[in-house]
Amino acid sequence: MSEREQVQAAREAFGQRLRGLRLDAKLNGRQLSARSGMRDSKISRIELGRQNPTEDDIRVWCRACDAEDQIVELIAAHRQIDEMWEEHRQAMRAGLKQQSERIKPLYEQTKLIRAYEPQTVPGFLQRPGYTRAVIEDVSRFHGLTTDMDQAVEGRLNRLRVLESGRCVFSMVIEAGALYAQRGGVAVMLDQLDYIERAAGFANVALGIIPLGRLRTIWPGEGFYVYDDSLVRSEHWTGGYRTRRPSEIETYLRIFKLLQSQAVYGRAARAEIEAARRLLQSRENS
Repeated sequence: MSEREQVQAAREAFGQRLRGLRLDAKLNGRQLSARSGMRDSKISRIELGRQNPTEDDIRVWCRACDAEDQIVELIAAHRQIDEMWEEHRQAMRAGLKQQSERIKPLYEQTKLIRAYEPQTVPGFLQRPGYTRAVIEDVSRFHGLTTDMDQAVEGRLNRLRVLESGRCVFSMVIEAGALYAQRGGVAVMLDQLDYIERAAGFANVALGIIPLGRLRTIWPGEGFYVYDDSLVRSEHWTGGYRTRRPSEIETYLRIFKLLQSQAVYGRAARAEIEAARRLLQSRENS
């Protein structure tokens, strides 16, 4: 499925949820129309995903079905649909620096950020050389032209948020991210040094899941949870966003399981040192 197809599928699924409320209330279309003031044809289009309901429509629908306790969850789900997927190329047309500036207020307003990355150092920990290598890879893959210095400067907003101490970070990284070279050995050694230093910051809890660990939760896409109100996850072709309480709860459960697989403190530093030794051996060979 393309992103647009997934959005349409989500709209149809949302319409089916509203239909389920109607059926649970033992109402047919005409009865719901009489209670809500909506036309039969509009009710049908909404249930089939052919018309996007307004938030007022959702409130009226729930009240008519004696399901007022579901209003908050359904409105959150509805708001998510149009912002659920954001194509990378569309997001990047304005430029990588502008993209970073657009999300900067989110970073600055959040009090707790939980982050999981399977193959990449989390953006909030990235040093300039590593960030440059990541941007070069993304630009090359998507055929983008960008002012590299400006793009790197924009992305370093994340590092500044971490170092400001205004926000608490809980991060889990798969050990594979420490071995996946970006930008060469020197860049990686600098990056590993910084990860080890940042792990000692008062506002940072860093867990590393060792290679070969017996898993109770499988590695998946990287994701970030901002307080308990937003999840962002980057995929190959687009970024996933959700504010739905039920979805956020699922991601928090996943994060807790990932934390249980990770090592912290001295054991985490040993994982970083093992990656450093391997890089140094390659540099000297």
